[in-house]
Amino acid sequence: MFKAIQQLLVAALATFVLTVQASSQSLLRDAETEAFLRRSSYPIFKAAGLNPQSVHMYLLNENSINAFVTGGQNIFIHSGLILAADDVDEFIGVIAHETCHIACGHRLRRGDAAANAGTFSILSLVLGAAAIAAGGADAGLAILGAGQSVARGQFLAHTRGEEAEADITGAKYLDEVGRSSSGMIRFFDKLRDQEILAQVRQDPYVRSHPLNSARITNLREDGQNRVHFNTPPDPALNDLFYRLQAKLEGYLARPVQTLRKYPPSDTSIRARYARVYAYHRSLEWDLALEEADALITAEPLNPYFHEIKGQILFENGRIEEAVPVLQYAVDLAPNEPLIATALGQALVSFEDPERMRQALPILENATRIDRGNSFAWFNLAKAYSWLELQPQASLATAERFYSLGSATQAVIHARRALDGFDRGTPDWLRAQDILIATEEAAARQERQRSRRRRLQQKTSFDRLSNSLKQE
Repeated sequence: MFKAIQQLLVAALATFVLTVQASSQSLLRDAETEAFLRRSSYPIFKAAGLNPQSVHMYLLNENSINAFVTGGQNIFIHSGLILAADDVDEFIGVIAHETCHIACGHRLRRGDAAANAGTFSILSLVLGAAAIAAGGADAGLAILGAGQSVARGQFLAHTRGEEAEADITGAKYLDEVGRSSSGMIRFFDKLRDQEILAQVRQDPYVRSHPLNSARITNLREDGQNRVHFNTPPDPALNDLFYRLQAKLEGYLARPVQTLRKYPPSDTSIRARYARVYAYHRSLEWDLALEEADALITAEPLNPYFHEIKGQILFENGRIEEAVPVLQYAVDLAPNEPLIATALGQALVSFEDPERMRQALPILENATRIDRGNSFAWFNLAKAYSWLELQPQASLATAERFYSLGSATQAVIHARRALDGFDRGTPDWLRAQDILIATEEAAARQERQRSRRRRLQQKTSFDRLSNSLKQE
């Protein structure tokens, strides 16, 4: 486990990557979770006329029930929403509702374009992992700014007309892909009791989405005209959703709570998944490995089961044993950059030139697929440096800070990369692109830091003056 700036950042146990914690929020990244989000949401995006590759979904580590659209075609989901849903149709119902906010142009109609301006989007600011721990104060300041942007987006007001349109249009999307909108109704209905609570106690979803009996009634009336309104949840997708819930519970809840809900007598895959994380968090390595082995026995070709076993071995210091396990996970899922990053990290941790050479193509492919994977960039830069490929190391470091939104550091390393590459080569051009994109942002960040310093100095001076007056 890594520590980072002012205890704001923690790298994950097992396969979850807890990336940015600013204020009370953070992003969770996990290969299996992101695969599930794509599988469950892409049909809905297509039904809405959107390019699924252009819509990005992010899971926030936040207990409250909420989901919101911000920064263009980006959907943020609170972990509390997933844990509160009784089945996959309730979850998908919320996604369909939020999809309309994008496809129906609600944010554009409210003149949100100005809020999206700037070199670094909120996504590039928050996509990162343990590499941030080595990023320094500049990265920390950028991260804090990102968290504030997320918080602002969370509480954006929604008009009743837009919400009504998102309900009915979302139900239409669901019907087109053979899903029932009854899940949306059930989920909204369970939140209806929250409306009588004081606002400070309400979940954000209730505060920003006016849930009332009329909306639920309208959805029920609309359901009478939907072909698939009475269609039950897809069994396979529902099982994947329950696995995701179990992983989240095992990772986020206290181990004693997880083991109480999923006792050893429960040998289902869902229960074993939850216990893997509970045992791992409790540092019960042998028990965690027993559960991982049981999962692999049940599904030998499941890459995520091999991934978690490899991560347990790695974090327990058994790196030699971890590498072949992680390699097999990569072989089973060659297009999962987070799994590849785990393998690359294990190879780099040997701090051996031969292992570094093995890690290079793995990490290069991971960053090619996932440009915002700052942890992969961090390990790639380390491998380049060990092999005395300093211009490449500088470029990878510039990419890392670029993905974190740390413009000042990105500028420094982009300039170093430019000095090391031949003019006009692809790497030189990429370094130039980063430099052009970050110079203005770096100046803006420096102005912000200067304002903060002046404000802190003024506050300190005022406190001293008041203290002297009181004396």
